[in-house]
Amino acid sequence: MPRKKKPAPFTTEEATDFFARLAEVRPEPATELDYVNPFTLVVAVALSAQATDVGVNKATKNLFAVADTPEKMLALGEDGIREHIKTIGLFRNKAKNVFALSRMILEDFGGEVPQTREELETLPGVGRKTANVVMNEAFGEPTIAVDTHIFRVSNRTGLAPGKNPLEVELKLEKITPSQYLKGAHHWLILHGRYTCKARKPDCGNCAVADLCRFDEKTPA
Repeated sequence: MPRKKKPAPFTTEEATDFFARLAEVRPEPATELDYVNPFTLVVAVALSAQATDVGVNKATKNLFAVADTPEKMLALGEDGIREHIKTIGLFRNKAKNVFALSRMILEDFGGEVPQTREELETLPGVGRKTANVVMNEAFGEPTIAVDTHIFRVSNRTGLAPGKNPLEVELKLEKITPSQYLKGAHHWLILHGRYTCKARKPDCGNCAVADLCRFDEKTPA
């Protein structure tokens, strides 16, 4: 049986066209997590691991109403945090991390959320993906946080194929035109969430279907 031919990589022109179309569909992309300041964004993103944004928002609505700063979160205590987020998966460990990162932000960073990836990754429960989201959304940095949606879209379309999230992230940074880097993270997530879905991509209503390298496109 002949080996399947590897699809041609995206050219710079194709990548520009790809993001231009996604931008046309969603001119002002943004996270779907609710937050009120950089601190609550860190908490929300940390809570979103293995959970849906909708589920996180339901839990944080009441949590952030009483604890929207590190000081208030510490005053709430680990038990109080746990009670607010018990509807979210892995809530016990997440409550422990939220309490610990709140203390660390107060003690090590003067109550302000750090703005570098290296410092953010020192916070309990914060990895590279969470750090990239915070840098992008809260501080306007052109970072790309590779979650399951972005990983799938990048590999399925052929835009930035990779064996792991870091490989995909580095390829996306290289192929994405500079004018689209700031919004690339959100465009790719939203495209993966609503169009290029895991089980059955909606290829018939996809703005980039003709650029996509995916062979098994679903009919219109």
